[in-house]
Amino acid sequence: MNGLQEYLNKYSEADWNSALERLLFEIHEVDRVATQVWFRFYPLALREFLDKAEDKEKAIQKFVMQGDYLLDDQISSSHDFLYGHRFWNEVKTAITERAAKFADGNGDLAEEIRAVAKSASGKANKDVSLLLGIAAVSLMTLRQVGWEKFESAPANIKKPQGVLNNSPEKIVQVRKTDDSQGLLGFLKTVNKEFSVVYDETVKGGKFRVFNDEEIASGSARDQSQKWREKDERCIEGVIPVECRSASCGTCWVGILGGQEKLSEVSRLERKQMKVFGYKQDDEPKPFMRLSCQAKAYGNVHLVIPPWNGVFGKKVYDNVGEVTLEPATTSAQKLRETIAGAVNEPKK
Repeated sequence: MNGLQEYLNKYSEADWNSALERLLFEIHEVDRVATQVWFRFYPLALREFLDKAEDKEKAIQKFVMQGDYLLDDQISSSHDFLYGHRFWNEVKTAITERAAKFADGNGDLAEEIRAVAKSASGKANKDVSLLLGIAAVSLMTLRQVGWEKFESAPANIKKPQGVLNNSPEKIVQVRKTDDSQGLLGFLKTVNKEFSVVYDETVKGGKFRVFNDEEIASGSARDQSQKWREKDERCIEGVIPVECRSASCGTCWVGILGGQEKLSEVSRLERKQMKVFGYKQDDEPKPFMRLSCQAKAYGNVHLVIPPWNGVFGKKVYDNVGEVTLEPATTSAQKLRETIAGAVNEPKK
């Protein structure tokens, strides 16, 4: 363990969130929400809980975790939905150089992120605002996986072919634009349809959704690919879903653009997101959603996490008592049990 890693290890998830909040409006708009989404996808508190667990596999089973939840296996790819992903090599080099001459740090995590971003921006010859997000993500990745794995991670970047293959300003504009509804689109009698872009890195990474329809329902209608062969969690469409009633937690997504075009989060959705551990802010239309609950009223751009689980009670201790069945119980039945336990009135 080198000095930089020891320095990063001093900070809790709350410290990281505080630093990110200070930096938020210095991050270019193209990655401002995406950076926050990434930190929800890979929470430090969950990592620390699993690392300290006496029986890690048992803990994972109790959390009913499915998919690729290990950041260790995705060091170079977990952030490919950020515009700054294309600067991963420059940021990784900047961190390596900083680690080689690191002393004690100045006690300011936000300043450390700024320093890495500034160094990398010089190498990439880009404005520092475009690298702040990926710098924060990369330092947190180092914090979670350790120096040896971070240093040896491949210098791979996914070259975008879809929406992300544009200038930052163009991407921001596209995320705000709705599909045309034709000359009569203003009429209430017209059956409006919109696009949900689920992968901005590929061409055609989208499906259609009707006005006032849950995102998960639109996903289920799209049978253009054999989704389950790509991800066994995808029973119906590209978005993993099991219950359609906010009971399983598999359909959580991060909203990169168009969150204002979604229905307001309900009490049930907000409560269940806490149960699952998927932190969201208190806004009526936050950027973390359950797609089975969020209805669309315009184009939406989102990113699908590679895993799901139920860890809110144990990791954050911020929800009511939840009774978990043995790990041998099927994920579907277990999630129904969890939802029932949470919604049961207290005596």
